[in-house]
Amino acid sequence: MKKYGKFAALIVVVIGTLVWLATAEMKDNQTYYKTITELGQMGNKAYNARIRVGGDVETGSIQRVGSRVEFVLAQETTKLRVAYTGTDPLPDTFKDGAQALADGKLGKDGVFVANRIQAKCASKYEAKPGQIKPGQTAPNINSGKASI
Repeated sequence: MKKYGKFAALIVVVIGTLVWLATAEMKDNQTYYKTITELGQMGNKAYNARIRVGGDVETGSIQRVGSRVEFVLAQETTKLRVAYTGTDPLPDTFKDGAQALADGKLGKDGVFVANRIQAKCASKYEAKPGQIKPGQTAPNINSGKASI
């Protein structure tokens, strides 16, 4: 019977550890989307929470400083300095004027330290001249008489 007691205790410890790891991971992945204005209104709560902030990358603000990339997110008249310290390369669409989401935490110095960046191209995607657009049918090139 002692053998079964030790086995049951071991199972309880393993299951408890797995549940703890799962809940800790879920809490770490939980992020709230805020605007730059809402981030400023959070006060001291902003320093402890993992937050996702969106805005437009200010033209001319992207600077590479060692392994960090620093830039400014702007939303109307409100601006936020961001320092990207993540290991993933920045998206190809991350450039001046692009809409971007920075995922990270606000530092006490007022700089938002992001470990993940998502960017959306500010321009529209359009087909090249002569290409078929969605919903359009291709012209029938064999509809005429064959010439020899």
